[in-house]
Order: sequence, then structure tokens, then C-alpha cells
Amino acid sequence: MSLHRLASQTALQLPEVTCTQPFGDGCDVFKVIDKVFMLSFHLEGKAAINLKVIPDDGAMLRDIYSYIRAGWHMNKQHWISVFEDENLDESLVQDLIKNSYQLVVGKLNKLQQQRIELLKVVK
Repeated sequence: MSLHRLASQTALQLPEVTCTQPFGDGCDVFKVIDKVFMLSFHLEGKAAINLKVIPDDGAMLRDIYSYIRAGWHMNKQHWISVFEDENLDESLVQDLIKNSYQLVVGKLNKLQQQRIELLKVVK
């Protein structure tokens, strides 16, 4: 499955996620309650996504996987870019998307977090 398709399917299954294109065609921005947790775009002819990470995890991931780099046009400490690659581990990408989502949800106010938890139960 293509990186963008996998990323989109994974993200849109999570509660309160929306996808917009505020930067125009070619860059999908995924948000949970108006807070960005993933961007999907093409760079240097390759599909890529930006995801939020814990800084130490981002450094480790960049060391281990050749297709993971510092976040393009984002804070290099808190974001990574994952590029389409023949060795791409789909389950890793899904986990990274869910972790990025959870990092952003963790910064929402208590009422918003409770709403998301309730929506998870309903699904």
C-alpha cells in the first residue's frame, strides 16, 4: 500500500480527525480538534509524511531507519518525516501515526480529551 494511502486510512479512523488542504493541493493536513498531528505531501518526487514524536524517539528512529529523517519544514526536535521506501514497515508507520495523534491529544484540554475517550468507546 502506498505511504499516503496507509497514512490517510490510519489517521481517518481516529476520533475527531479532519483533513484539510490549507497550503493548497498536494499537502494534506490532518488535525485532531484543530491541532496538527500529521502532514502528507511529496518532496523530491517521493511521498512523505510529517509526524510529531518525542525528541529522543525521533533521534533513535532516524538512526535506525534510512527512510525517516528530521521533520521537513517543522521543528527538527519534535517532528520527523517518513518517506516512501521499498523497505517501509507499514505497522511501524501506523504506530507512529497513532503516537503522533496521542501526543497532540495529550496537549488538549481535559474536556476535549474526555470527548475523544468517549468516542473511542463508541467505535
